[in-house]
Amino acid sequence: MAPALSARRRGFTWPSWLQLSWSWRITWLYLALVLFLPLGALALKATVVGPVQFWQLATSPEALATYRISFGLAFVAALLNGVFGLVIAWALVRCSFPGRRLLDSLIDLPFALPTAVAGLALAAIYSTNGWLGAPLQALFGIKVSFTWLGVAIAMVFISLPFVVRSVEPVLEALEHDQEEAAWCLGATPRQTLTKVVLPQLMPAILAGVAQGYSRAVGEYGSVVMISSNVPFRDLITPTLIIQKLEEYDFASATVIGMVMLMFSLLSLLVINGLQVWGRNWEANPAQGA
Repeated sequence: MAPALSARRRGFTWPSWLQLSWSWRITWLYLALVLFLPLGALALKATVVGPVQFWQLATSPEALATYRISFGLAFVAALLNGVFGLVIAWALVRCSFPGRRLLDSLIDLPFALPTAVAGLALAAIYSTNGWLGAPLQALFGIKVSFTWLGVAIAMVFISLPFVVRSVEPVLEALEHDQEEAAWCLGATPRQTLTKVVLPQLMPAILAGVAQGYSRAVGEYGSVVMISSNVPFRDLITPTLIIQKLEEYDFASATVIGMVMLMFSLLSLLVINGLQVWGRNWEANPAQGA
């Protein structure tokens, strides 16, 4: 009894690897309540259906059609933003023109604007009687609103700031001495851009494209306003999850949500890998290549 009482008086001591500071304890507690528990509950709910039914629900024709639309159009939107986002970042950093600061502040508008409001505005502009939709319909016979093309435009709209804000600080940090040295050695402006500037911007461009791609895949509010939400035509995966919940098909909604969760984790791994590669390239370009 004496050793037990002495041990009780001394108190229990945590192992050294569990002796965390209060900031770490608060961090883990907050993440557990806000992030880990909901995601863990979703994963446990998805495992209840069994592997066979999980595969059947995740690969149903309707679900596969939404994957192709969501992932395919998000990829197209990310590629477009990779090109035009670089051009916009270049104009904001290297060019001086009236309204530059206003344009710089408007780039973040998709971040602040509610997605439903953005979708409503896009649907109004690109409708058959809208400012842009009417000329496209009359001149080229192209209908944008309530088609897959409207879904792609909405994804481009909400994911553009990721590329611009990823490239802009890197472009500002580039030294002009390298470009001037290339010019002195006889390089043309095109060669300087492709062989000196773009290789240094590529990690930031890829990271911005990956972030925009992940954001576009999970977008719901703006897309649901500009699409017809018809299966096998322009129905996206988040909308399919909502429809399954409205039909009380909780198993299908959980399984499809789990597929989106696994994709999100994979996207985060890709984004982190690109960021690590970019830092390694900046520290040692030869080794990063």
